[in-house]
Amino acid sequence: MKEFLFVFRNDYKAVPPGSPEEMQAVMKQWMDWIGGIAAQNKLADKGNRLGSEGKVVRANNIITDGPYTEIKELIGGYIAVKADSFEEASEMAKGCPIFNTGGNLEIREIIPM
Repeated sequence: MKEFLFVFRNDYKAVPPGSPEEMQAVMKQWMDWIGGIAAQNKLADKGNRLGSEGKVVRANNIITDGPYTEIKELIGGYIAVKADSFEEASEMAKGCPIFNTGGNLEIREIIPM
């Protein structure tokens, strides 16, 4: 069985913060979806949310702020799943709550070093 990374992307301006109740309802959708993958024993890494601030390190030790404001899409988090193929991983991704806010999910195979 292979491992795949699900990278969650969204337009950082399109997602309003919402009330505490709305945030709790959204979190429940995410936990239910991830819990469904875990119940199938296909969750390889529970993943995490990512902060909105960051740094980019380039050659010659050049460090700049990031993510860049001119980029609309923001990587918000990730999980790793176990699947036999891209097709199986894609089927698991179909129920992701990121789609409810206009976001998308990138799937990448994890290649062991």
